Amino acid sequence: MNVLTKGLVLVSVVGGLTAGLSAQQVAVDTALPSYKATEGVSGTIKSVGSDTMNNLMSLWAEEFKKSYPNTKIEVEGKGSSTAPPALIEGLAQFGPMSREMKKSEIDAFEKKFGYKPTALPTAVDALAVFVHKDCPLEEITMEQLKLVFSVEGKDMTWGDLGVKDAAFASKPIALYGRNSASGTYGFFKEHALDKKDFKKSVKEQPGSSAVVQAIATDKFAMGYSGLGSKTADVKALKVASKGGKPVAASAEGAYEGTYPLARYLYIYVNAKPGTAMDPLRGEFVKFIYSREGQEVVVKDGYFPVKAETARETLKAVGIQAKF
Repeated sequence: MNVLTKGLVLVSVVGGLTAGLSAQQVAVDTALPSYKATEGVSGTIKSVGSDTMNNLMSLWAEEFKKSYPNTKIEVEGKGSSTAPPALIEGLAQFGPMSREMKKSEIDAFEKKFGYKPTALPTAVDALAVFVHKDCPLEEITMEQLKLVFSVEGKDMTWGDLGVKDAAFASKPIALYGRNSASGTYGFFKEHALDKKDFKKSVKEQPGSSAVVQAIATDKFAMGYSGLGSKTADVKALKVASKGGKPVAASAEGAYEGTYPLARYLYIYVNAKPGTAMDPLRGEFVKFIYSREGQEVVVKDGYFPVKAETARETLKAVGIQAKF
């Protein structure tokens, strides 16, 4: 089952989003409204959470401030696991996460407030498996990924993956990944490694871009990161589910459910049921789900959500969308 279709609001609409998509360019749903600024919005809000979403949150903040120059939005991205405690302790109003909250995190929030946190699926990402641009390998299976990165497999060479190029075949695969505070680390461990532990040889990096930079300078490297972090010096391998065909990390694969490492990028918020959001948070959320907000998603290398998803998500936080 595609990760995106697991109990989320996009289930009913992913099929309608694939028409006319290409791997290079993704169109924002034309049913999304243009954002219209309102009066009386000011103040400071803070975002604490995902490093993967750090740049995306910053871009949203920059665009939002064009409409509201008297607002201040602070963005701190040290890993998805920092979002739940920041929300619980009132140190942040937005908690971006590149994975779903764990049950223990939700329970801790509910114990404090008496209701669950609200998850806003703001963008779609294909978690990519990157190698150096000169690496001859083009594809990998989910079973191979588990053997390469987890303690279930031996330390592997490129030849173990079928690479016959003499310059690579006998060379060990240098592994790069994220640290345990990262939602990307948690997502990859759950979905690619079947919850098995990572090998100790995986070199943990502090951020998504750091993983890609390391691979770009290491000809024999392999690592995982959000597709939005891709540079010209690396390439994303096609990934095959068990018994399936290799699928590129692309919009089509993510939306259609054929790419096995597709995921949502969330923002979690403290939204008491039956209570309207304050104007500053409410307008920022409305901006994210506007045409301009989803154009920012595309600009940052991720895939936009459908208008129906935006409408249902806004409704979940007490905002009635007129589209």
